[in-house]
Amino acid sequence: MELKNYSSSTSGFILLGLSSNPQLQKPLFAIFLTMYLVTVVGNVLIILAIHSDSRLHTPMYFFLSNLSFMDICFTTVIVPKMLVNFLSDTKAISYVGCLVQMYFFMALANTDSYLLASMAIDRLVAICKPFHYDVVMNPRRCLLMLLCSCTISHLHSLFRVLLMSRLSFCASHIIKHFFCDTQPVLKLSCSDTSSSQIVVMTETLAVIVTPFLCIIFSYLRIIITVLRIPSAAGKWKAFSTCGSHLTVVVLFYGSVIYVYFRPLSMYSVVKDRVATVMYTVVTPMLNPFIYSLRNKDMKKGLKKLRDRIQS
Repeated sequence: MELKNYSSSTSGFILLGLSSNPQLQKPLFAIFLTMYLVTVVGNVLIILAIHSDSRLHTPMYFFLSNLSFMDICFTTVIVPKMLVNFLSDTKAISYVGCLVQMYFFMALANTDSYLLASMAIDRLVAICKPFHYDVVMNPRRCLLMLLCSCTISHLHSLFRVLLMSRLSFCASHIIKHFFCDTQPVLKLSCSDTSSSQIVVMTETLAVIVTPFLCIIFSYLRIIITVLRIPSAAGKWKAFSTCGSHLTVVVLFYGSVIYVYFRPLSMYSVVKDRVATVMYTVVTPMLNPFIYSLRNKDMKKGLKKLRDRIQS
């Protein structure tokens, strides 16, 4: 049988989704629609609360509002198409559509990681250099950190997608995933992907590990500084300002490391789907709860927003 090349712009892929069981499609649709709506509403409320309360116009909340915006965009790149596929018989996505989804998925995911690193730096300066905080974390520098986060992430994503666009896809065009992620798409390629994998792994390590190491370094410095505080109350107060951020970092990076920092030969369809759902859907949904429930300033901001809406 002649092998068909699916790398042209006229051909596409089939997204297998989370489950091929027809009886699970509608329940899954209801679950993920609810999670998506909670994600969008929760993160919009965080953004509105921050922008409506002048007490929250600080570097930490500047980065948090941008993280919330990125989380909305991040889930919107994946979930709406997944919802359509739950109720569709074809579950098709065009070749160009697949590359576009892959591009924005990687760009927004990486921007998330750099914003988390920026928030770690903010906590480092606030705890270790409190008297220099206003000078170091000035509005211009915060904006520059945001622009650098977006630029590096989009350049990385563009490079990855250009590499993917050079591959040929023969015979099977069924992606065993619920969106166009790099690993399951690479599995379909009939081209020699060994050189691409080396380049991708090296470049990915540089781009993704850099913010992760920045977070690790920041928290090591924070821990050393906090341990020098004589009173237990002072230590608790310092650590409490980092609790929400650290929780999000563990959720995000735990699943990302599990999915991406392994050779293609160790790729597992079922396990990776579950881990991917964690950081693409669950973590963005939980972020507003994590930052609001454990943060007195955010609680006050949300209460002020609620009073303003009701008045």
